[in-house]
Amino acid sequence: MKDPVFQSIRINNMTVKNRIYLPAMHLSMCENYMVTERLCDFYAERAKGGAGMVCVGYATIDELSASKGYIGAHDDAFIPGLSKLAEAIKSNGARAAVQLNHSGRYNHSFLTEGKQPVAPSAIASRLTGETPRELTVPEIKEIIKRFADAAARVKKAGFDAVEVLCGTGYLISEFFSPLTNQRTDEYGGSDENRMRFGLEIMAAVRAAVGPDFPVMIRINGNDFMPGGQGRIPHLNFAKAMDASGNINAMCVNVGWHEARVPQIVASVPRGVFAFLARGIRESVKVPVIASHRINDIATARELIADEMCDMVAMGRSLIADPYLPAKAMAGREKEVVHCIACGQGCFDNLFKMKSVECLCNPRAGHERETIIEQTKTPKKVMVIGGGAAGMSAALAAHERGHDVTLYEADSILGGQLYLAAAPPGRAEFAELAKDLATQVSVNAIKLRLNTMVTPEIIDAEKPDHVIIATGAKPITPRIPGIDKPHVVQAWDVLLNKAHTGKNVVIIGGGAVGVETSIFLAEKGTLPADAVKFLLVNRAEDPEVLYEMSVKGTKTVTLLEMTDSIGKDIGRSTRWTMIQEMKRIGIRTGVQSKAVEILDKAVRIEHDGNVEEIPADSVVIAAGAMPYNPVQELLEKKGVPFTVAGDAGKIALAFDAVHQGFLAGRSID
Repeated sequence: MKDPVFQSIRINNMTVKNRIYLPAMHLSMCENYMVTERLCDFYAERAKGGAGMVCVGYATIDELSASKGYIGAHDDAFIPGLSKLAEAIKSNGARAAVQLNHSGRYNHSFLTEGKQPVAPSAIASRLTGETPRELTVPEIKEIIKRFADAAARVKKAGFDAVEVLCGTGYLISEFFSPLTNQRTDEYGGSDENRMRFGLEIMAAVRAAVGPDFPVMIRINGNDFMPGGQGRIPHLNFAKAMDASGNINAMCVNVGWHEARVPQIVASVPRGVFAFLARGIRESVKVPVIASHRINDIATARELIADEMCDMVAMGRSLIADPYLPAKAMAGREKEVVHCIACGQGCFDNLFKMKSVECLCNPRAGHERETIIEQTKTPKKVMVIGGGAAGMSAALAAHERGHDVTLYEADSILGGQLYLAAAPPGRAEFAELAKDLATQVSVNAIKLRLNTMVTPEIIDAEKPDHVIIATGAKPITPRIPGIDKPHVVQAWDVLLNKAHTGKNVVIIGGGAVGVETSIFLAEKGTLPADAVKFLLVNRAEDPEVLYEMSVKGTKTVTLLEMTDSIGKDIGRSTRWTMIQEMKRIGIRTGVQSKAVEILDKAVRIEHDGNVEEIPADSVVIAAGAMPYNPVQELLEKKGVPFTVAGDAGKIALAFDAVHQGFLAGRSID
């Protein structure tokens, strides 16, 4: 039987070669709304990799709909750039679409030269902290027209389809939600009136592009906002859109940016929100695309085969590995490098006003400048350390044409990626370790496991260049009582090399401390399969099951000397972890210094006061320091070397992968 993922599908008069849809993602690669070579290169690579359809955007319909880093579609001056982008996608085998949107109250005045954002009602945005100006009816009519005008430009530029974003807390969903729409005219009040704005936009878009041009929407299945629009209102919105006859497909996503239900991080199970796409698919006639955390072909295949959806949106999955579709179609699924939902290079970069990159793929967003040319002088390269930096370095040096041997002291490759994978909801980091190890294997890079590099090995191998990627080791702070038997390192706890008692105090509130606190606090909670078993058999009340899912058997206290917990965690992930810590009852103390570890307590200073916190076990999460035992030796022997990852400076996994890649490709 043919793989359901790789069957073609019709959307209006357009045939898409497979069911993989790259949804619109803001990449911040435009300049003054203009399409750049970098943007074209990014999308050309994803089209070349086998995606059936690529949607770019979102694109603007006026100057208040986004900032200048977004794709411009609000003026004819942008058509040449749009045409170039469409051609970059279509010439590489994919269908090309543009998503149009107006951000409404989600825009920032500092990005629009001081112009006040607009919305259905003057209700402040928790995301921006700004209060928008309420739109007048004539202004509403003008925005509707501008959506239509932008759609016409998309068609004129040569794209195959247009999509309109009707969810995610942007302007159309702001009109639909009673949280943000308190109007009393024809655009407010009843659900029917609050749908009107979106329906009128789609009618205008259809009129502008004609009956045969594919028109799509991206709509929430649930906005996950307390007091907002849940599953049933959104289902009704989808049905109204379908009944209008103005759309040909819909992509179902979830949540507003303000919602407190995680949507994109590693703790979100793969494909978990597809049930919302299923509900809509069963109620409409047009094809439905499922979204969020579909990062592998197996999940995509199951969702389509089980009729949960007609297509799957794979966005960050194709940032991590543009060739995911081609690999799967060729029977090489094991070679896919999966998105691990870390957010370090994509969403976190946007918060830093930077363009999108990827932890798992150092080439993402740098497709042209990271092309690796074969060296004319192959060298014998020794890579010491098989963690993220070491594997990345070995792969890049091998691709450059060098003779590479990778040395790892442990029995498996992966290093600290397995530490990062230990806490609940972080298992995807282990997938990256396995994916990189697979790449080392399929590229036939020579590997020496269980091998500590000695002077004798270096003398015997006579390398032309060495890449030092030996990683880090945990810091042991000078605290009286640190050598007591009930004091253990967080790394050992996460790797199940050390056990803890009932009352645990963790010293150090950075990323490792936070991860360790969650790891320990969830000990004794019900696992997911147990919850389902007890729930479907009605063995316990759902509220009891909830309590048993979040309350473990340990009392955990996390201490941090500075004024904030988890400062070194990326913004897109940090809030979810802090929220989880509160839910499972982890006690935290900031500006709290551990001054002595006693037999059954930790003595701390806080606000000039000294107190004791009961502790059966004390876990040290005081940070890490570079571990680089070979640099001095190489310097004495005169062997050229490069240091990558934590062996040089403690940083994120993102930095380790990127530094390793750079080190490997830079060897002449």
